[in-house]
Amino acid sequence: MRHTSLVLAAALVVVASPVRAQDPDKKVTVELGAGYTWTLSDVKDYFGDGYHFNFGVTYEASRLIGIEGLYSFNGLGDKDFTLPVSATPLDGGVPTPFTASMNMQYGTASLIVKSPTESRVRPYGLTGVGIYYRPVTVTTPGVGFVPGFCSPWYYYCVPGGFVPVDNVIGDRSSTDFGMVFGGGVNIRASEAASVFVEIRYHYIWGPEINSNAVQTLSGTNTVKANGQFLPITFGIRF
Repeated sequence: MRHTSLVLAAALVVVASPVRAQDPDKKVTVELGAGYTWTLSDVKDYFGDGYHFNFGVTYEASRLIGIEGLYSFNGLGDKDFTLPVSATPLDGGVPTPFTASMNMQYGTASLIVKSPTESRVRPYGLTGVGIYYRPVTVTTPGVGFVPGFCSPWYYYCVPGGFVPVDNVIGDRSSTDFGMVFGGGVNIRASEAASVFVEIRYHYIWGPEINSNAVQTLSGTNTVKANGQFLPITFGIRF
């Protein structure tokens, strides 16, 4: 997969080169990128780090200023925790494993300010706003009976019986506003394309969860689901 991605990136550079050479005043730049996403602050206590893929389009308003629209998908790592589970409310309960999983999708609009120096290596900074969609699923292991089933397309064939399953005990999502700040370095690879590395800090204003009856995992009864993430991206612009 890694070698395939490198070949595709190289192909994009080759294909784009003659086009750019014939149109040096091109006003629209396309970017493709991928990288690692760190969870920050309270978020890291509930979810793991993950990966992301980006697709963006930038309008080059001037030699120094660009206006970017970007879409990103982030797959975050699962987080395991335990809660006491009992048959009745009065029992002490048995520690039971649970798993929380979340992905994040967002679209941002950013102002990009580039270095005034025309050189092969050109740093830039950015700031913008975005809309963030964050679905969360909480599951716990269980056992269920499956009747006999066979499918060559699933590579699966069983005579039937009890098998391990995941019981979904919570499935929620939230769509919220946020801000992004960051910067990076653009490295010209040819007349048509450049490679880049950048880092962005995202802050998301999430919903407030208030429960007077149940204490939250953090030990308080009121929690704001604000999100903080720090993705680093490697990619190509053409």
